[in-house]
Amino acid sequence: MYITKAKYTAKQTPVSLSLCFRIHISLSLPHFLSLSLYVFMVQARGIQIRENVKNIGAQVLEQVVRGAHSNNGTDYAYDFNSSESEAPPTTYLPEDFNYLPSQVCPERLPTMKGRLEVNMTEILLDEVEHSLLRADPSLAPGGYWTPTDCQPRWKVAILIPFRNRHEHLPILLRHLVPVLQRQRLQFAFYVIEQTGTEPFNRAMLFNVGFKEAMKDLDWNCLVFHDVDHLMENDRNYYGCNDMPRHFAVKLNKYSYMLPYNEFFGGVSGLTVEQYKKINGFPNAFWGWGGEDDDLWNRVQLANYTVSRPSGELGRYMSIPHHHHGEAQFLGRYTLLRHSKERQGLDGLSNLNYSPQVSRRHLYTNISVSLTRNLAPIADY
Repeated sequence: MYITKAKYTAKQTPVSLSLCFRIHISLSLPHFLSLSLYVFMVQARGIQIRENVKNIGAQVLEQVVRGAHSNNGTDYAYDFNSSESEAPPTTYLPEDFNYLPSQVCPERLPTMKGRLEVNMTEILLDEVEHSLLRADPSLAPGGYWTPTDCQPRWKVAILIPFRNRHEHLPILLRHLVPVLQRQRLQFAFYVIEQTGTEPFNRAMLFNVGFKEAMKDLDWNCLVFHDVDHLMENDRNYYGCNDMPRHFAVKLNKYSYMLPYNEFFGGVSGLTVEQYKKINGFPNAFWGWGGEDDDLWNRVQLANYTVSRPSGELGRYMSIPHHHHGEAQFLGRYTLLRHSKERQGLDGLSNLNYSPQVSRRHLYTNISVSLTRNLAPIADY
């Protein structure tokens, strides 16, 4: 399948925008899955057509005014996402700013420069390990790292659900480890690998990863991170705050637009307290789609709101896939209609599993075979 954009004028209505896409479809399975992804985006609140028209205009405007409103290419004085309500970020600390090892690490460090070069060239894991350990020998097995020039503000466990993405993991680690070091966060990586023949269950893997990570250290911040998402701005701070955080707001495969208001996919963060309060992710979503929408519902039902980075901070690139995606979970809409009834029954509270845990140079690998009887749920 390929999609081309036709020309349109300002006189066209939001409805006519949907006619600006000519979709050419073959009957092969990969193309069908690509079409399914697009259709799901459209079904999910119609991609908020009116909002996207405004964003398209903002992207055109961006090309005109970026140079005149930027500061050395790193400070974004012009906010192209006018729908966000967050206050403009405070000034980043100057290069010569000094802080003591006894002080809490600042959130806006001079080492955080802004826009990043994203390198998606494939590389062997051994090469990434060698490179990162040569750059900083203090990086301990499991990808453990803690700053020595200040006290970490957050202890962050990075949880990565995984199956058959061996070409993606080294790219992510090569990109993300130096970013987190520049942000002066204490962190470690947990790769939760699903074995067996059941459909991929991203949500249950996150629950398993949480329980295993908390056996290692008293983490206070959790980042739920897809293996194929690469941040484009190192000022997208991976610490937590008083509300759940959606980091991956603008993804290149969605034309750097938020697909719909309740979108909570890709990369998100919660404190340990928040995650326990909402009973974690649901375990009942087998296959692609729906678990992030259910997490959004759980957050709202717990009287939280979701915060997002402002402006261009939340931009991400997605690593291209060399294989078929996971099958869609066709039962997701039925489950989503009953989020409230299921929240206290399905999640951390009903999860059983038997992991195999091994420590690698850059991450802890948690291998687990998932089956439906590992998270039984009574009728509701």
